[in-house]
Amino acid sequence: MQAVVYTEYGSPDVIRIKEIETPVPLDDEVLVEVHAASVNAYDWHFLTADVFLIRLMSGGLFRPKNTTLGADVAGKVTAIGKNVRRFKPGDAVFGTAKGGTGGFAEFVCARETALELKPTNASFEEAATLPIAGSTALQGLRDKGHIAPGAKVLIHGASGGVGSFAVQIAKSFGAHVTAVCSTGNVEQARRLGADDVIDYTREDFAAKPNFYDLILVANGDRSLFEYKRALAPNGICVLAGGTSGSIFKIMAGMLMAWCISKTGSRKLRSFMAKITQSDLAAMKALIESSKVKPAIDRCYPLQDAADALRYLGQGHARGKVVITMQRGANPIDR
Repeated sequence: MQAVVYTEYGSPDVIRIKEIETPVPLDDEVLVEVHAASVNAYDWHFLTADVFLIRLMSGGLFRPKNTTLGADVAGKVTAIGKNVRRFKPGDAVFGTAKGGTGGFAEFVCARETALELKPTNASFEEAATLPIAGSTALQGLRDKGHIAPGAKVLIHGASGGVGSFAVQIAKSFGAHVTAVCSTGNVEQARRLGADDVIDYTREDFAAKPNFYDLILVANGDRSLFEYKRALAPNGICVLAGGTSGSIFKIMAGMLMAWCISKTGSRKLRSFMAKITQSDLAAMKALIESSKVKPAIDRCYPLQDAADALRYLGQGHARGKVVITMQRGANPIDR
């Protein structure tokens, strides 16, 4: 089968499309014929090792130990392990690849617990966008932010993958949503359902002190003190995902957030999403109820995976970037 392979850390120029052996599922695993895979910052970090912690997490200090990429996938089950009960060959599914790698390929193995049946009203391309970005937005708002109906919620970085889901999920909870994005993404934020939109090139959200009950930082570079100042009493700021830089910079940022939270009633929390079958099911329900619709910016064929990663790395994607296994695949094909 064809797959994206890289043997050294670096820019997208280091990846190659190669023929490798089709994986064989273990007893609790499912073999998926991949129809689409979405590109995440997660993949960029593992490719470039721009966060030094990645080298420790992956077990490859000087070069990658796992040489494939791609966590989020959608496709059809082609084989199952002997202990798998929830799925059968032919089922359309979405979820995360085994070990969070290998999804940029024609076939991939995934654990049964890391998959869910594809939403009936979503394409494979749309379903592939859900696991990491959707779960991050959902868990950040619900579990870490304790979102409630009527809450004043600010989504900082509302035009990206996590942010575009967060705007819609926050609205599904009955919140009043303010989206922060650049000029070119204002209309998209409004289409996603934001009640108010702040163009950060023209207006400063932090100029409204003690205002928001919940701030979800999907992408942003403001100081932790500015986020805290914009919170209402007892408000919560959730920092979704990691950031680039050394392990010392990351740890220092987490420590600072913890220290700031110890003073006053306003809280700052950072987290990394954990993909669970229950939350994949929750995202499926949101899609099937038409409360959430994935925002796809661009689709690339597998042969152009380097271009897909390069575009994501530029930091200007409006919604999600998707890799398809069929050249010219249409995001609305089901």
